[in-house]
Amino acid sequence: MNKTWNWSLTVALAGFLFGFDTVVISGANAPIKELWETSAWFHGVFIMSMALWGTVLGSLAGGIPTKLIGRKNTLIWVGILYLISAVGSGLAQDPYSFSFFRFIGGIGVGASTVAAPAYISEISSAHSRGRLVALYQFNIVFGILIAFISNYLLSGIGGANDWRFMLGIEAIPAALYCLLIFGVPKSPRWLIVEKNDEASALATLKLIHENELDALKELQSIKDHNTVESRSSNLFSG
Repeated sequence: MNKTWNWSLTVALAGFLFGFDTVVISGANAPIKELWETSAWFHGVFIMSMALWGTVLGSLAGGIPTKLIGRKNTLIWVGILYLISAVGSGLAQDPYSFSFFRFIGGIGVGASTVAAPAYISEISSAHSRGRLVALYQFNIVFGILIAFISNYLLSGIGGANDWRFMLGIEAIPAALYCLLIFGVPKSPRWLIVEKNDEASALATLKLIHENELDALKELQSIKDHNTVESRSSNLFSG
């Protein structure tokens, strides 16, 4: 159970980065508008909103990599996108490169809303699933809070370039997340449904459950549920 909590908390850090990334841009709003002397329309629709456009795309398309390469691998790429976005946004020299890096960060945000809850729900037991999935939601709000505090503490630290520190500091939790996410196992359900790899799925289930019998029962439950889903899909497609 402790391992399940640790894995869920690690994955839920994607929610922290979600909240942090969404709000941290507020500290750069006025400085970059003054720096690049853009119009109000361009600043609002293009620069400030680009991460949101990326979030829309990521949430709509996030199910594709989550299914094809797996929940874990998708979450690894989410962390990489966050990291690249943080560093790139902090170092950007023009509004176009800045918007590009914000956009790919937004894709990471959107994809995490699909992959993270799916992963947590698939490694948790029925009686703890609600609490563990809620960790992701909690971390979104926590990330928002920390972003406001971070912006306040970094205000004025770099003079006219303090906004670069505000955005760039996200690279620290993003890098930590990237390292930690490698330590979580692949989803047992994905291993069975998409890869038909019962051996690897059972190995993960043995780590989750206290005894092998419970692991075998859940393995069979996943297989039975997948069989029912396949029959239903064939029924409606035929």
